[in-house]
Amino acid sequence: MTTPRDTPASRRTRANGDGTVYQRKDRRWEAAGYVLAPSNTRKRVRVYGGSRTEALAKLTEKIANSNRGLPVPSAQGTLAAYLTYWLENVAVHHLRETTHTRYTTCINRFLIPGLGKKKLTKLTAKDVRTWLNQLRTTCQCCARGIDSGREEPRCCAVGTCCGKRLSPLTLTYIHSVLKSALEHAVREEEIPRNVARNVRTGTPRPRRFEPLTADEARQFLASAQGHRLHALFELALHTGLRKGELLGLRWEDLALDTGTAAIRRTLQRTTAGGLTTLPTKTRASERRIALPTRCLHSLKHYHEQQQREREAAGTKWQHSGHVFTTSQGRPIDPTNLTRTFTTLLRKAGLRRIRFHDLRHSTATLLLEQGIELVVIKELLGHAHIGVTATVYAHVRLRLQRDAIDTLSNALGSPETTATASGDGDEPQPCAPLVR
Repeated sequence: MTTPRDTPASRRTRANGDGTVYQRKDRRWEAAGYVLAPSNTRKRVRVYGGSRTEALAKLTEKIANSNRGLPVPSAQGTLAAYLTYWLENVAVHHLRETTHTRYTTCINRFLIPGLGKKKLTKLTAKDVRTWLNQLRTTCQCCARGIDSGREEPRCCAVGTCCGKRLSPLTLTYIHSVLKSALEHAVREEEIPRNVARNVRTGTPRPRRFEPLTADEARQFLASAQGHRLHALFELALHTGLRKGELLGLRWEDLALDTGTAAIRRTLQRTTAGGLTTLPTKTRASERRIALPTRCLHSLKHYHEQQQREREAAGTKWQHSGHVFTTSQGRPIDPTNLTRTFTTLLRKAGLRRIRFHDLRHSTATLLLEQGIELVVIKELLGHAHIGVTATVYAHVRLRLQRDAIDTLSNALGSPETTATASGDGDEPQPCAPLVR
């Protein structure tokens, strides 16, 4: 009578559901068993190993994942093939065109050259982390051949690396695109888990911006006084509207009698359609705002000016319905508006800033006047008040000094407070409430 110990290893009986394991003719070990597959079906899988223990360990892991409800991966192609499929069949229907263009550039420029040859099912968190670390320390002139394409090489091609590396914000963006693509692969049960989520890239420092002070804002508006788009720049500084929201405004969105404006759309240049009117950036960006009296006067004056330009253009006038147009009625290209803005800054003798910094200037100046954060959030169209608090956490030094002086006066003795308020030629500034 034979016992299990006397039975050869390749012929030992395993319990029902544990699968089978045996040694092949090529001396390798093969284990096979049924696991959960997509569409809630069962599928027989085979794994191989150099020893019986190794093959059993691989099969046990797959069966354990199946018992936890994780289906066996069905994708067999490379990461490059899946990213191309995801861009063309999934992302194109869920992303704005401009966002889809940025995703495509990111995938074609970084992800496919770096990780594209990896099998989708074999991609690990270690692969992603190693590649991101390499990308962080690699000069882009060397990696992408930028210097070799220049008429006069000045970097790697001449033996002097400029060290042009990707910023932490760009690395975080690349990582987020990979996470989004793999997350959809998990939902389609192509892979059991999103390995990119297990990689930490760190929180990059927010981009520093230098908004205009109150004096600089007045200086800029005075310089733009005679310009045909003076009403646009005045509206931008008083309301904090985005560039696309300003250019996407239509006369039907303005209620000059009641002094309100409905923000419903944005104007952007896309690769496929050129200048295109799109929905607002987020659902919270679709809002109704109040217009100050100064902006109402400027808009009425601009409307009269536009009517005169329409009569002068005659048949060349192209009616678009937009508030701010060219002298022939066409929508204004965002790039041309940026050039005009830079010219006005130079004319006013001010430092060069981005057009978007006018929006930051509006929020910062409102904060300095003690306006509630929730009011600024509604005016700017942020989805959550946490976004407003995070972006404008660094207030001006004067606002911080006013707050500290107010607290110092409150904690001082009555005699000290009275003396402090009576000294000096200027009265103590009235600090806004710090909430």
